[in-house]
Amino acid sequence: MWIADGWKDYEVLDTSGGEKLERWGDYLLVRPDPQVIWNTKKENPGWKKKNGHYHRSSKGGGEWEFFHLPEQWEINYKDLTFRLKPFSFKHTGLFPEQATNWDWFGDLIRRANRPIKVLNLFAYTGGATLAAAAAGASVTHVDASKGMVNWAKENAAVSCLSDKPIRWLVDDCTKFVEREIRRGNHYDAIIMDPPSYGRGPKGEIWKIEESIHPFIKLCTQLLSDDPLFFLVNSYTTGLAPAVLTYMISLELKQYKGHVEAQEIGLPVKSTGLVLPCGASGRWQSDNV
Repeated sequence: MWIADGWKDYEVLDTSGGEKLERWGDYLLVRPDPQVIWNTKKENPGWKKKNGHYHRSSKGGGEWEFFHLPEQWEINYKDLTFRLKPFSFKHTGLFPEQATNWDWFGDLIRRANRPIKVLNLFAYTGGATLAAAAAGASVTHVDASKGMVNWAKENAAVSCLSDKPIRWLVDDCTKFVEREIRRGNHYDAIIMDPPSYGRGPKGEIWKIEESIHPFIKLCTQLLSDDPLFFLVNSYTTGLAPAVLTYMISLELKQYKGHVEAQEIGLPVKSTGLVLPCGASGRWQSDNV
């Protein structure tokens, strides 16, 4: 398992009964987590001193309950800064477990010793975009939500990365990739963090089990002659690491490199154990 253990401003304090207690900077949040199927004693005092609690509804969705929590605040990961704000369906605008991937590809970009063009698809609020730009890459950031792209721009600004070569695009990822293929554009690295289910700007439906393999195959047409890396993230339990390994290996076999896939996770302070948070599949060039 790849573990995001480099955080100072974030930590999972405890987990129990389908929920996790997290510290985001100076604030404590309780949020649901489907992986937490165990019931243990909630001994951490933070359970009773929380600043925000997202309550799931039996009918689907849910709502936030706040206790002295600002509308937004900031946390840091190394040299990056992220603006947080609780919004729909339990999210805060950041998936902290992804830091393990940021560290991995950031190191690859720095060691490549050449200009690297990165395409970040389903790019959300820009964690991977900022990490790649800070490492020296030029980045094309694509997400179907205008609000998420604007949020990513805010994160770039507070991280002092606004002057970096980042293209911000609000677009359906599949249609964008198809147009880029027709234009003859290429990238040295591709990152994709697709949702389990989603809709594009014009109602296009994305179901990851049906769409992910054809999309990976499509995206390989955008790779340069000497690609650096290819990263696929999944939060869908049905897509095990071995499934990611198989799909990526199948479609990138023409390139000289190797594939590895693992669960990704976050350390839990109360137990010393690791909370699983999905899986990542990584293809890496053998030329680095």
